[in-house]
Amino acid sequence: MGTAVLGRVEDLGARRGTRPREPRISVIVPARNEARNLELILPALPSVHEVIVVEGSSHDDTIPTVRRILPFARLIRQTRRGKGNALVCGFTEATGDIVVMFDADGSADAAEIPAFVEALVAGADFAKGSRVCQGGGSEDLTFLRSFGNRMLTLVTNVLFRTRYTDLCYGYNAFWVDVLPRLNLPDPEPAGDEMRWGDGFEIETVLNTRVAAAGLRVAEVPSVERLRVHGASNLHAVRDGFRVLGTILSEWRGRARLATVTTTRPVSRTRSLDLAG
Repeated sequence: MGTAVLGRVEDLGARRGTRPREPRISVIVPARNEARNLELILPALPSVHEVIVVEGSSHDDTIPTVRRILPFARLIRQTRRGKGNALVCGFTEATGDIVVMFDADGSADAAEIPAFVEALVAGADFAKGSRVCQGGGSEDLTFLRSFGNRMLTLVTNVLFRTRYTDLCYGYNAFWVDVLPRLNLPDPEPAGDEMRWGDGFEIETVLNTRVAAAGLRVAEVPSVERLRVHGASNLHAVRDGFRVLGTILSEWRGRARLATVTTTRPVSRTRSLDLAG
């Protein structure tokens, strides 16, 4: 499997000492047929270094909507199919110091971005949103999804020696300098064939590889909102087994597991140019 290595792997301790106190923020928004939701979420984003919308061959007005609502946003097209590929394409193009993963369906609250940045500036390598921490919550988490999430979180914590409270949540942020340690799928070659990590499993791949790399993780309380328009492609049972398979596959792929140092939760205080 090819990997997207952005820069060489340097001593992380040295990198931590040189990280800026006022980092440039890159918000990555994967979007496929999300025109109606983008009309709502893009204006709500705070002033940041850049917003990168990764377009997934939409059949609606996603591209013209982005150009109209947020003209300065960078529009790129993902190279293969799947949310994971879209995110990695965005990570590869990011020019900021910190990357924020932001869903286009309206479930993520843009007002929480400063809390994620605060956790990273305070010393974390990876800031993980949690609906379970005090101050977090969900308007969309059913009993079945909640139970499955708890079980999958437990399995991950046992196998990877972590202390995650909410594995299956995709609102995360991290310093760009940790990317070489995560060995994420290379966005090239382009094509229709999906590769490992190109789908919804990307979030579990990220969390387990963060753990295996021994990165510092801070959990940030987050409230998940209901999707505004359209229907989710997630299926609780099918995707739950998919996540479990991802956990086991990632665990078997590592002979040595590193312990994540989890800080206390933070209180609420080559791309295709689509321009023109």
